[in-house]
Amino acid sequence: MVRLLGIDPGTRRCGVAVTNRDATMAFPRAALVSDAQLVANLRRLVEDEEVECVVVGRPVALSGNETQSTRQADELFETLAGALAPVRVVQWDERLTSVQAQRSLAQAGVKARDHRDHVDSAAAVILLQNYAEGHRED
Repeated sequence: MVRLLGIDPGTRRCGVAVTNRDATMAFPRAALVSDAQLVANLRRLVEDEEVECVVVGRPVALSGNETQSTRQADELFETLAGALAPVRVVQWDERLTSVQAQRSLAQAGVKARDHRDHVDSAAAVILLQNYAEGHRED
């Protein structure tokens, strides 16, 4: 397995998580602002963490239909695929990761008003763990 970076894209912030070297556990990193510096900040994170594959979440509606968020995530995916080459960049269905993250934070005792500060990267952890589990070599 390779070291993975997960991104939960958002209009204001992108949640970020990184796996350990065996890709058996994902750990949150500080969410990044979705601004003109996002790609440069992600490139630096990929280099600093020695990431070999970037997993970009692709939000779709429960019905399976694409939304404005889906299109924005697709644009980020395309941008990163070019900007981070030769690092592999893939997409992964991230339906309900934010809901799961909010539940996990609540169960961990994080106050609801503080969820916003943590939910993006917590969702990236869930996304990344789901991807890693789905790609484990037997």
